[in-house]
Amino acid sequence: MTEPQRIKGRGAASNREGRFESTTRLAEDDGWASAEAEPTPRPATTVREERARSIISRNDSPDVPFAQSINPYRGCEHGCIYCFARPSHSYLNLSPGLDFETRLFAKGNAAELLRRELARPGYRCAPINLGANTAPYQPIERRWRLTRQVLEVLAECRHPCTIVTKNALVERDLDLLAPMARERLVQVFVSVGSLDNRLASRLEPRASAPHRRIEAIRALNAAGVPCGVLVAPVIPALNDRDLERVLEAAAAAGARVAGYTLLRLPHELKGLFREWLEVHVPQRAAHVISLVRQLHGGRDYDPDFAVRMRGQGPLAALIRRRFEVAARRLGYARTRELALDASRFRAPAADAGPQLALFD
Repeated sequence: MTEPQRIKGRGAASNREGRFESTTRLAEDDGWASAEAEPTPRPATTVREERARSIISRNDSPDVPFAQSINPYRGCEHGCIYCFARPSHSYLNLSPGLDFETRLFAKGNAAELLRRELARPGYRCAPINLGANTAPYQPIERRWRLTRQVLEVLAECRHPCTIVTKNALVERDLDLLAPMARERLVQVFVSVGSLDNRLASRLEPRASAPHRRIEAIRALNAAGVPCGVLVAPVIPALNDRDLERVLEAAAAAGARVAGYTLLRLPHELKGLFREWLEVHVPQRAAHVISLVRQLHGGRDYDPDFAVRMRGQGPLAALIRRRFEVAARRLGYARTRELALDASRFRAPAADAGPQLALFD
């Protein structure tokens, strides 16, 4: 059987079957391989447009600080191997591995649906998060501009939103974000798990480099857009050593709020992450998994809302204490969320045909 190999520019090394698949595919070495064999080919990114039926997702999870979110894309080209959204590709009969980062879906009618949902008589305004599941500013956003279109609708309606991203492309939309910030309608968080470029290029191969994300934090805050930092995910024996350094760099760039989360390995992500460890850091693989299990009560992952983000046990307590001490020393605010103003919301006009538009 052939061993998984690193594919440059991609996080996953294979296309493992999803948990709903009834068949399993296994690669075999037929004996014809040689030292001069060509390296593993790089799979190309494909994007298919889909017509979504709804655009606002809602949750009541007690450990999630927002009740509404929008994901303009399915799948994510950033290719972060630790992404907890990878298992969602199984619902599309695709692999959470390479398929998740190469076979993408763009909700071309996102802005249209958003306008329609905000115009409903029963709609109650509450901050909408962009980036809850898949990245709103992944590379394909440069061409599709769906996140930009969603922001235009939110700005027009004076609807508050929060953004989580690990791509400096967010700077492109400063012309929308800065006016929204003046009305307390937006807060941005940039995710930075490590300042090690070499490690980041393997963990999250198509996201912006760590130093570029820090510059994005600086640019947003300089423009008056409140931008904090998320040290996420913290992975013991891999990037946890950078916790304080990330907080220091972000504070120097103007961040005044910060948060962190620990690595989560739901469903198929367990196998994918183990495979990544064996390809990139085989000498540390067993140790990393051992520490991850210590954070989750002896399991690869504990889905309990009370512990899934922060873990449990002595190691989790140590990481939490390190974060608290560094945040206090650097002057970060105690609360992670800014009080956004939902009172300015004005519903968009419902579709009433071209005749009533004459009276606008």
